[in-house]
Amino acid sequence: MSLSIFPTFSISQKSMLPTSISSMKSLISPPFSPLSLHFPKTKPFAFFSLPSKPPNVSYPKFLHAKPSMPSPRPPIFSIPIRQSHIETPQSSSPCGEVHVIVGPMFAGKTTTLLHRIQAESNNGRTVAVIKSNKDTRYGLDSIVTHDGMKLPCWALANLSSFRQKIGPDAYDQLDVIGIDEAQFFEDLYDFCCETADHDCKTVIVAGLDGDYLRRSFGSVLNIIPLANSVTKLTARCELCGKQAFFTLRKTDETETELIGGAEVYMPVCRQHYVDGQVVIGAARSVLESKKLQCGTCA
Repeated sequence: MSLSIFPTFSISQKSMLPTSISSMKSLISPPFSPLSLHFPKTKPFAFFSLPSKPPNVSYPKFLHAKPSMPSPRPPIFSIPIRQSHIETPQSSSPCGEVHVIVGPMFAGKTTTLLHRIQAESNNGRTVAVIKSNKDTRYGLDSIVTHDGMKLPCWALANLSSFRQKIGPDAYDQLDVIGIDEAQFFEDLYDFCCETADHDCKTVIVAGLDGDYLRRSFGSVLNIIPLANSVTKLTARCELCGKQAFFTLRKTDETETELIGGAEVYMPVCRQHYVDGQVVIGAARSVLESKKLQCGTCA
């Protein structure tokens, strides 16, 4: 059965048609009144503001080893978080989550990770942070960003030992686990699967997605199929100021794992990465030829 908003008339009814245009409009649609409009009220987005040294600051709830355990407890450091707004995703699902933060060196991966961890803690969740014990640049018991932010952490050789190190009871209390320098953990994929899928925890991973040759570094890219979200950060090219997507090694070492800072690496754009590789290759050729000449002279 179809309904029409337009009236139908027979030929004999033409004399009865309304002569007024306004009366015809009233047949087509009801009178419009702005007061009759009702717009649903929407709730504003929830953002979490990170305090910068407030009077009564409450720092994250970090879980540490029990006193009876042989491994020392990581000390708690103050976190000079700069003022920013972080929105932490809330999930009604009982399962865990995996969030991945990648990018070249000096892109702010560790800073972003610490902001996310701080926001989760401010939201009432219990957090812990892990880093590789290979990275000893700023000490073994804390994560330190290039701009000086610091957070206590667990320095481990592999992720599978974390539950034993922290203790089963303390592990069960955890809601969020942060992993920095994730490219150094060979068991990253298995840990994320177990922690998120079976233990229903949130895992936030930060690491390099590529090495100095722009090849896959460690297992970071392997966990992207597991991820709820992937954040690709960029730095600023040291040579031109444009967006930097790649890490250029300034030294002549060729091993994949070479831990260092600005003295070894710099972020560059695509053009300067290509140019830099050409320059470095030429420099290596000159050095090798000089070594051969020295060997011949000897």
